[in-house]
Amino acid sequence: MSLERTELIRRAQAGEKEAAQRLVEENAGLIWSVARRYFGRGVEPDDLYQLGCVGFLKAIEGFDPGYGTQFSTYAVPKISGEIRRFLRDDGVVKVSRSVKEQAAKIRQARLLLEQRIGREPKMSELSAETGLSPEEIAFAETATGPADSIQRESGEDGFTLELVLGDFGAEDKMVEHVALRAAIEKLPEREKQVIGLRYYHGMTQQDSARVLHVSQVQISRLERRAVDMLRKMME
Repeated sequence: MSLERTELIRRAQAGEKEAAQRLVEENAGLIWSVARRYFGRGVEPDDLYQLGCVGFLKAIEGFDPGYGTQFSTYAVPKISGEIRRFLRDDGVVKVSRSVKEQAAKIRQARLLLEQRIGREPKMSELSAETGLSPEEIAFAETATGPADSIQRESGEDGFTLELVLGDFGAEDKMVEHVALRAAIEKLPEREKQVIGLRYYHGMTQQDSARVLHVSQVQISRLERRAVDMLRKMME
């Protein structure tokens, strides 16, 4: 990180508004790049950008150069987190307080680990840091994650949960996403776990099998059963 950037951050942390504003302006491209991930979620792009700016300012407040992490690396999850928090709290799909608290604990642990080790932490490292099991981590993040994860490919054959819905118009897209999320919540616990790991976390069947301590064949069967159930519920 340049000395000029370091000095601007120091001044902004000391309460100098001009320094904070300059940092925001110089990093507008970064903020927009994160905000674009959430386009089409029923919130205007400019509003997403403003939310991203709030997250960016929080990143300035909390950044410590002593961790040895690039500021941009630290800022991105802060920007994304602020937008996700708004979409989650302002959205239709609600989750329990305990799950939200677990998710917050996981986010904090992930951020600290990223700063400490300089990379995305492994599931085992998150588990050790939080004291939560891999299953608890996966499902806390699934429950509080963005609904558009249904567009993520499973990694096996390019299948996405969105295909369960069939073709729908753009104006109905968000409603359909929420309906699918509600249908997932009605699945039996094991099937819901598999859907969470496979489609919201992008794990392979082999990785999912390790997390749930079952065979890959069992994961395949549970996944097929879950997708069939979702199709029937969405008809």
